Amino acid sequence: MAKLPPRLQRLADSLDDLALDAMLVTDEINVRYLSGFTGDSSYLLVTPQQTTILSDGRYTTQIAEQCSGIETQIRNANQLLRDVVNETLCASGAKRVGIEADKVTLAEYRFLDETCAGLEFVSTTAVVEKLRMIKDEGEIAATRRAVEIAERVFKDLIPTLNSEKTERAIAHDIEHRMRLLGAEGCSFAPIVAAGPGGALPHYQPQNLPLANHKSLLIDWGAKFQGYASDLTRTLHQRDVGDAFKRAYEGVLEAQLAAIDMIRPGVPVRDVDGAARAALDRHGILDAFKHGLGHGTGLQIHESPRMSPISHEILASGMIITVEPGVYYDGDFGIRIEDDILVTDSGHEVLSNLPKGLDDCRFIL
Repeated sequence: MAKLPPRLQRLADSLDDLALDAMLVTDEINVRYLSGFTGDSSYLLVTPQQTTILSDGRYTTQIAEQCSGIETQIRNANQLLRDVVNETLCASGAKRVGIEADKVTLAEYRFLDETCAGLEFVSTTAVVEKLRMIKDEGEIAATRRAVEIAERVFKDLIPTLNSEKTERAIAHDIEHRMRLLGAEGCSFAPIVAAGPGGALPHYQPQNLPLANHKSLLIDWGAKFQGYASDLTRTLHQRDVGDAFKRAYEGVLEAQLAAIDMIRPGVPVRDVDGAARAALDRHGILDAFKHGLGHGTGLQIHESPRMSPISHEILASGMIITVEPGVYYDGDFGIRIEDDILVTDSGHEVLSNLPKGLDDCRFIL
């Protein structure tokens, strides 16, 4: 029997603690994480003895190249994927099978429950996602490169800004530059928000020229070998006004206070709390409308979620964002975001773009 890849072995080893004979993995991102398979429409059946990928003939060659040490079950033209799942489950000898309850549709569950006689399907949540929180060396290296690409794009972009350039043109330029540098593309649709648009945390760029807006919030990230970076800087013109400057200093202090807290064993809600305390000292806490950050990886938003209600504990190998922000409707928004690796001894800030008030000026 071929030795399982380390990630699959970790899942297989956890089945006993979960009181499961097998785990059916249906989420495409989780399938990719565990097996290395980058296609779609495929599941994994994991038992303590072996793992089988269930797919179709389009991917036979791709699976052979990407999924060493994994058995393959390919459906024929007269079968649906769920038919192959049924056959493989019934032949596995498993009695208790975990399913990703928040990924399986009601129709899929009913089919399995009705056709797989003698099997008990057990609802599970975030089993693979918890494994994904701790990054290995390859994942960290890919994220580093995603950060490097995003930073290079930003540095090259800033000198091109002028009053006629629109938010949407800037967003398109960001993606174009990323691809030229070897990224697969953006890790999410860039947020480019001039002036009042910055007060909307998930603003969508418009055909709006920068014109005489005094501030410009850019939230962007690259995807490299599947892994995401996520950065934000808020630029301003020299005459932006005292209210903006005071708020900016408060947000920066909040971010630095939170980053200083990051080390293994610290509850993420305490990190979030450090940022909120700094914002409160500056009298701007009421303008902070979201959690402090999130994990990144194969998805832009992963666990742990950095918020006051999170119960996660930081551990070495996690990569998280720290992104406090304040938002004033009709006026401006400020967000400062960096990607942080939790290390054995503390943390490493993966992104190194300057972020002081005087560092983030732009001239139209």
